[in-house]
Amino acid sequence: MLQLWSIFCSFHLDLQKMNKMKKLAFIGVLTLLMSFNGIAQQINWVTFEEALELQKKKPKKIMMDVYTNWCGPCKMLDKNTFQNPDVAKYVNANYYAVKFNGEGNDVVKYKGNTYTNKGYKPEMASRRNSVHDLTYAFQVNAYPTIMFFDEKGDIITPVRGYQNPQQLELYLKMFLNDKHKEIKTQEEFNAFYTAFKPEFKG
Repeated sequence: MLQLWSIFCSFHLDLQKMNKMKKLAFIGVLTLLMSFNGIAQQINWVTFEEALELQKKKPKKIMMDVYTNWCGPCKMLDKNTFQNPDVAKYVNANYYAVKFNGEGNDVVKYKGNTYTNKGYKPEMASRRNSVHDLTYAFQVNAYPTIMFFDEKGDIITPVRGYQNPQQLELYLKMFLNDKHKEIKTQEEFNAFYTAFKPEFKG
């Protein structure tokens, strides 16, 4: 009987140790997940109409990614730039972010007009499709194009082509602080570009 009690106590002690180890392992995994969540911060994408409505409650500028499903540089922009933690954090804090398929089938209301894609073919969804009316209205002729809008939903300018995190940082900060209003010539932009010190990593 005494021997059985000794075995039980020893087993109980091992169980307590195991539980502590399990608890420590659980805390470790939880900490890792929380830190990974911080690293993998995502941009809070909304529709264009949602962004315009949000502006009425809390004015912010809009950054719109005009992409297509077949566009390689658009996928690179998603992977390398929009998933960058510094980019995601800055965009979420200072902009309403919109993804707009330049050849998609959305119905969009903007400035009193309704824009559609009358020639859209569902079977061509992953390939080149007809161009959306809003894409024409914004005079987007290359993908990706990042459109910037002011707090009233008026166009500031399009930025064409792939942008790495530091290149996008320049535009995000320039438009946020209305520095573009001070730039009147290509020479002035070149000077701003040269003087700009990027802070985003990656």
